[in-house]
Amino acid sequence: MLAYTIRRFLQMFIVLFGLSVLIFVMLKMTPGDPAVIMAGLGATPETIQAIREKLGLDRPLPEQYWRLISGLFNGQIRAVTYHTSVWGIIFERLPATVELGIFALIIALLVSIPAGLLSAIYRNSPLDYGVTTVALLGISTPVFWTALMLMLILGVVFRVLPISGRGETIGVWSFVTWDGFRHLIIPSLALSSVLMAMNARLTRASMLEVMRQEYIKTARAKGLREWVVIVKHAFRNAMAPVLTNVGLQISTIFAGAVLTETTTAWPGMGRLMVEAINRRDEAVVLGLALFLAATAQVGYLIVDLMYAWIDPRITYD
Repeated sequence: MLAYTIRRFLQMFIVLFGLSVLIFVMLKMTPGDPAVIMAGLGATPETIQAIREKLGLDRPLPEQYWRLISGLFNGQIRAVTYHTSVWGIIFERLPATVELGIFALIIALLVSIPAGLLSAIYRNSPLDYGVTTVALLGISTPVFWTALMLMLILGVVFRVLPISGRGETIGVWSFVTWDGFRHLIIPSLALSSVLMAMNARLTRASMLEVMRQEYIKTARAKGLREWVVIVKHAFRNAMAPVLTNVGLQISTIFAGAVLTETTTAWPGMGRLMVEAINRRDEAVVLGLALFLAATAQVGYLIVDLMYAWIDPRITYD
């Protein structure tokens, strides 16, 4: 297991290097000049050229790439439009996205796993058809549209929840205050909609697959109660693919957070990414991409190790 973990970390560095090159090339191919955007309207050519020289945009591309990467890792490069360090602004926005992602995932798991379990137990029943239909709608509906509908219904029509912002916080967390918790509900529900749909469908499919196994038939033939067969024998084995999927949803959570945070004005990393792209702040865009990719890779590794812990038959050596 140790050798496998070391190999995965080595692969992670290769992935991050390739991603950094890809993001850098895409930034350079994006229309517009960062120096012009930062200089603003009415800036003189001399001012624009001075900004280009200050940011190193007049140097060869390999030198620009090395300057950007080395500056990120030694902390010397700064987020130009935020007047602070790149990692400073990223970690300032991190708690908001972590809070949103955790609450969305908790909501999704609390709803999707029981729904998928009941859908599998009562297969081809009205309950099953209802769960699969709602799950299909959840997967098909864009997150931003779900957020807009929740804002319209809960915030405008019934006026029971605030529609934007993060509200009052204590330290870096908002859920610990009533106002902050109320602000968290709409974006969490919107982001959890896709996660709920995916996990419910996977839980149902995994349970149906496990229920057809021979050891389940043997357990029933021995006279075990149905709930014992389901909970003790079927449910645990059926959860292994679901656990894997939850780990893979780290990237899905951030992708959804970009749209959710932008729609609901939630001040997290997703909204920061959109702001940095619009302002052509290359250091922030690259720093965010590397941070999120590294987080996702570590999450995938943890899920793989937990997968082996749940099912001892799985080995990686």
